[in-house]
Amino acid sequence: MPAALEEFCGSVFWNDSFLARSDADLPVCFQQTVLVWIPLGFLWVLAPWQLLPLCKSKSKKSPLTKLYKIKQMLVTLLLMTAVAELVMAITEGTGQYSLPAVRYTNPSLYIVTWVLVLLIHYARSFCLCRDSVVLFCFWILSLLCGILPFQSLVRRALQDPISDVPRFVLFFISYGLQLLLFIVSDSESSAFAVRTFLQTQCWRHAKGRSLPHRMIYKGHRKPLEIEDVWDLKDKDRTQALYATFEKNMKTALRKAQAELEKRKRKKRRRERDTEHMNGMSKAQSQDILVLEKQPKKKKKKGGKGDSSHKDYPKKWLMKVLFKTFLQNLVMSVAFKLVHDVLVFASPQLLKLLIAFVSDAEAFAWQGYLYSILLFLAAILQSLCLQQYFNLCFQLGTNVRASLIAAIYKKALTMSSATRKESTVGETVNLMSADAQRFMDMANFIHQLWSSPLQIILSIVFLWGELGPSVLAGLAVMLLLIPINGFLVNKSKGIQVRNMKNKDERMKIMGEVLNGIKILKFFAWEPSFEKRINEIRACELKDLLKFSYLQSVSIFVFSCAPFLVSLASFAVYVLVDENNVLDAQKAFTSISLFNVLRFPMAMLPLVLSSIVQVSPQEDHLISLSEPAHGAQMCDGPRPQTPKDHVNLDIKPGSLVAVVGAVGSGKSSLISAMLGEMENIKGHINIQGSLAYVPQQAWIQNATLKDNILFGSELDEARYQKVIKACALLPDLELLPAGDQTEIGEKGINLSGGQKQRVSLARAVYNDADIYILDDPLSAVDAHVGKHLFEHVLGPKGLLQKKTRILVTHSISFLPQADNIVVLVAGTVSEHGSYNTLLANRGAFAQFLNSYGTVGLDGIEEQGDEGMEPCVEEGPDDVVTMTLKREASIHRKEFTRRWGLSQSSLPSPLLPALLFRRPGVKFSMYLRYLRAVGLGFSFCVAMSYVADYVAYVGTNLWLSAWTDDAERYQNETYPVQQRDLRIGVFGALGVSQALFLFLATILSSHGAMRASRIVHEQLLSNILRVPMSFFDTTPTGRIVNRFAKDIFTVDETIPMSFRSWLNCFMGIISTLLMIALATPFFLVVIVPLGIFYYFVLRFYISTSRQLRRLDSVTRSPIYSHFGETVSGLSVIRAYGHQQRFLQQNEKTMDINQKTVHSWIVSNRWLAIRLEFVGSLVVFFSALLAVISKNSLEGGIVGLSVSSALNVTQTLNWLVRVSSELETNIVAVERVHEYTKVKREAPWVTDKRPPHGWPSKGEIQFVDYKVRYRPELELVLQGITCNIGSTEKIGVVGRTGAGKSSLTNCLFRVLEAAGGKIIIDGLDIATIGLHDLRQNLTIIPQDPVLFTGTLRMNLDPFDQYTDEEVWKALELAHLKPYVQELPERLQHIVSEGGENLSVGQRQLVCLARALLRKAKILILDEATAAVDLETDHLIQTTIRSAFADCTVLTIAHRLHTIMDSNRVMVMHAGKIVEFDSPEKLLQKQSIFSAMAKDAGITNTETTTL
Repeated sequence: MPAALEEFCGSVFWNDSFLARSDADLPVCFQQTVLVWIPLGFLWVLAPWQLLPLCKSKSKKSPLTKLYKIKQMLVTLLLMTAVAELVMAITEGTGQYSLPAVRYTNPSLYIVTWVLVLLIHYARSFCLCRDSVVLFCFWILSLLCGILPFQSLVRRALQDPISDVPRFVLFFISYGLQLLLFIVSDSESSAFAVRTFLQTQCWRHAKGRSLPHRMIYKGHRKPLEIEDVWDLKDKDRTQALYATFEKNMKTALRKAQAELEKRKRKKRRRERDTEHMNGMSKAQSQDILVLEKQPKKKKKKGGKGDSSHKDYPKKWLMKVLFKTFLQNLVMSVAFKLVHDVLVFASPQLLKLLIAFVSDAEAFAWQGYLYSILLFLAAILQSLCLQQYFNLCFQLGTNVRASLIAAIYKKALTMSSATRKESTVGETVNLMSADAQRFMDMANFIHQLWSSPLQIILSIVFLWGELGPSVLAGLAVMLLLIPINGFLVNKSKGIQVRNMKNKDERMKIMGEVLNGIKILKFFAWEPSFEKRINEIRACELKDLLKFSYLQSVSIFVFSCAPFLVSLASFAVYVLVDENNVLDAQKAFTSISLFNVLRFPMAMLPLVLSSIVQVSPQEDHLISLSEPAHGAQMCDGPRPQTPKDHVNLDIKPGSLVAVVGAVGSGKSSLISAMLGEMENIKGHINIQGSLAYVPQQAWIQNATLKDNILFGSELDEARYQKVIKACALLPDLELLPAGDQTEIGEKGINLSGGQKQRVSLARAVYNDADIYILDDPLSAVDAHVGKHLFEHVLGPKGLLQKKTRILVTHSISFLPQADNIVVLVAGTVSEHGSYNTLLANRGAFAQFLNSYGTVGLDGIEEQGDEGMEPCVEEGPDDVVTMTLKREASIHRKEFTRRWGLSQSSLPSPLLPALLFRRPGVKFSMYLRYLRAVGLGFSFCVAMSYVADYVAYVGTNLWLSAWTDDAERYQNETYPVQQRDLRIGVFGALGVSQALFLFLATILSSHGAMRASRIVHEQLLSNILRVPMSFFDTTPTGRIVNRFAKDIFTVDETIPMSFRSWLNCFMGIISTLLMIALATPFFLVVIVPLGIFYYFVLRFYISTSRQLRRLDSVTRSPIYSHFGETVSGLSVIRAYGHQQRFLQQNEKTMDINQKTVHSWIVSNRWLAIRLEFVGSLVVFFSALLAVISKNSLEGGIVGLSVSSALNVTQTLNWLVRVSSELETNIVAVERVHEYTKVKREAPWVTDKRPPHGWPSKGEIQFVDYKVRYRPELELVLQGITCNIGSTEKIGVVGRTGAGKSSLTNCLFRVLEAAGGKIIIDGLDIATIGLHDLRQNLTIIPQDPVLFTGTLRMNLDPFDQYTDEEVWKALELAHLKPYVQELPERLQHIVSEGGENLSVGQRQLVCLARALLRKAKILILDEATAAVDLETDHLIQTTIRSAFADCTVLTIAHRLHTIMDSNRVMVMHAGKIVEFDSPEKLLQKQSIFSAMAKDAGITNTETTTL
């Protein structure tokens, strides 16, 4: 072969003597062949792939840019140089002597190549992204290979005159043009394109070439917005990802299902053998049928075997993920492999470099070559590593997106039985925490094969250095593995326990925030604070154990590399006295041990992350298995609620469904909607459905969007619907009319408004069948009448539709076509009003007991003076105003940040997220103060001591290796050897001990900080005034307790530790290099400056992107929570698809920011690793330059430390940025600990025992406003209420009725005047002293998770007898006695397992138990049927006969028997007298009574 090549070139191809001299050079023939063909070969092999776009349709050719024309011009010039060279060769060759073949072939090859490049440029103009990565690599290769002929020609020109001037000139022109092309293509794709953009280059739409550095500069200058972030590629959109995932999931599930079948069959066989049938098999097989029949509900689930031990298809999730993301996995494996191989090049080069320094005869060019090779190896390594990371993180985000999409879709098809099993919070948790864990695991999954590979390669190379002595080191490593396994297992147990604690704490916290008003009214905060703190204490105890385990494992791992090297070196020198440890051996081994450090530290982390994912995987898979045979009922009654219901409803009729509380009305509705489990029989519905639930479900969108609910806008119909649903007056009140943004759960609408919006949505939807679950309960009587006339009744908008109306209102029954009476879950009778009256059945008795209203009674009331908006919601007008104000602020805010409402459906964008450019230093101090300054100082000192020992160890080793030179030809003294080993060992052990001390101290400090921070936050949140909760979304407060506290608990301590570690590591490394080559200090300064600037730029952008990430992430969860709570509505309307798309859209916005964040990380990493590579290069170069004055040992120390510094530099920035991002949590928590509190709970002035004994209330010129800058709500009220008087309070919306109760409980503080109860000014005593002595029955019955007894008496102040007595008076005793656990019966979240009526009775029981002298009744009869209403009224009349009772009335008939009635208007008392007197004169009250059909006080039996 060489002979043929020599003939081809006409000169020598290779001769070693060319290199064996100080001015070494490569033979010309080698330069003309190998160095030319390498880049050309690379391009030719990959060109066909680049020309593909030419074969596809030419429809999308992008316009020609200036850049494109410049590139084509430069390539044309190159083509001309090649042609010129060929022409020269041909003209010369025709002369007297012949030229070698290479003179003809090379220009010809170049001509073909340049034509190819022109074509590739043309082909790329059809692509979304113009720049070709292949060409970019080709330019780099070509320039690198050209450097050698370049320097040869220059050297030759300097020595002798140039022999062949034209060729010399052409070579330099060609080289210059290639350099220009490289620069031009670099400006288009940036060096960065090589890696990040092998695939991610083409994300951006062609709209602009914004590159990572542009985005990072922009982020440094101003806060980034969503528009600045790149769009996703189509294949990374949630929809595309989920489509593939779902396809794979279906096949995997089928297999898993089959395995489950097998397992069940085996189990059944075993059961049959043991004759323990228990009738289980039937249920199981039935369940399998259920599964087979519901392909749509297949998401993550399986059947349930024996209920004590759930069994479901196992382990399919991992397989599905693997199959879905195979391409990504394969590519990242390729990059990781190249990187892993390159990692081992550096120690070998280091070995050569040490040999070079130790060898006085070596040529200088060898040293320079080694330095350059070290530099190149480092750069290539970092390019591969970053590309690999980019792929991994992309995989992570895509896995998360697929899982969230899957969970969301599953949630849409979840059976209601399953839904009751897990709270909304738990399901949202599944989406946030568990999907996040999968994402984290995906980032490091490749370490599973890469770590063992690196470990094996290290051992192979170490064997080459130290021979069998390596086995000693290996033995130490193997011993560490079981220790680690044990630690991982222990940690897993603790983690699982802690997850339970956290869930429990968040559940209670969520309830406390939802029921905060009740907590304040009843002064129950201390009880709940105690409950939460108890759980928190367990949580922290476990967390401390976890930290201890972590400390032990960190200790073990920091010991590992040192113990391994100690064992290996000690054995090596002890085994044979001829074995002397020289610099080459020691430092090559040390760098190999350093390589070993990473995979050995990673492997356990990856394993533990997989361990953490495995319960998550089960969690995800077991999510929503369908419960079978669950017999639904309102309360936990043993019998099945719908026993054989037979109903046939005619099209176009109005059917009313009536019955007592718990008779199964809501269950009948659920059954019609298909939300109940069907045990027998079937339901046949023809036509589309619209559904109005009992508790209105309002989306977080504009009012208009809530009514349109995804339908097209038909303005005329829309206006008609709004008018019929009495929404016009409300629209005038709302700040932006129907464009007003409604907060979460309809926070800024009153109950009645919500119900009317919900009704309007149904009416606008124009369905065939309307199912209305008591929509009239939340509105005033006359509004109800309006709605019935204009919407529901025979003359309403829906007159031609089929309407099924559940109602408690007797007055509308005569107009119904058909009445269905339910008793205990069965239809007791049905027919028209008159038929049922004639039958004298249950219905007739029901009517007799509650009075009858003939049709004439309804007709008399005219429409005059009707104000549809007069209705009292749960909050009065001013609270509403507050909430609306918040909504307006939010709109302005959103507009200001350019986040259009549609793109970010988040209610109140946390104003925090964009506020400051930086994080105040005071936050770090605040955290360190919580840790304890003494603690912090000790931790820092321990780290310093740790690194002093580390530097000592290395310097000692360097001195030890120089002994090899000193005792070159004599035996090595034994005592010297023992001294070396002993001190080396001692330094190493002290290093590990100091580290252990540091981690133990820091975990103690961190626990202390966590405890203090949480205690401060909780105690303050329970003490802030009510107005704070009215203007702050609950989600945001919950987030403080969940995410921010988690950050303070676990993330910040880790970040602090890592930061100290990295910082000390870098300082010690630079110190060691400077000791070896003091000139290095000169290089440190510019490198340090560059590093600092990259850091500043990056950190600000990274923080912006993280903030955008969290801003865009919360809408995913709030949309999910909203969907789960409105499931029955979404399903009834059949809008699942629209919600899926909405979820995908929200997900994509979030994915976009995450992707950009990943790319900016890679941007940073490339630049930082470049700094690291320069450190390596300069430490090697300086060693080569000052070769004569250095020992091999110190060079080895300096370069091996430098090799180690690259990753550490990278980590320091990463950790600084992480710390800065995380410390924001301390700030956010701190903000909530600084919110102004309400008055103290207990003051020095205590009321006398038994106060109030009489129950007299005096208002003295009492004024109140909601906030200092707002108008007065009560404008100087003066009145006296005598002992045991019964007072009714009435008035239109916003008259200030609810404000009155708020003032009595001091939820609102006085702006003037005072309230005196039994001679004591209530403003002078503590809030709890006041609130514990008043009683309220609130409008919304709020219950908490816990036992029934806890809900009645959280402080255990009363005996069981007293509790039973209260239950008996509240008519709940028979019900509670039937329950298996009686008083210990567990109430589910929000009291879901009791009917609304029962919840109201529990609230009544609370009041009866407390038996204060003053009772306030806040419209507690709104959501209750007549029977319960009657019960409550009679109980109150009898049980509270000797108390002062204030009733805030909703329906006038409830207060007709009061001693006096107080009529309020615009914050003043306008009438205050007995109802009889008021009815006789022309008063506001008599007008209201006339509206309600009441003529005298006798007609109030209703």
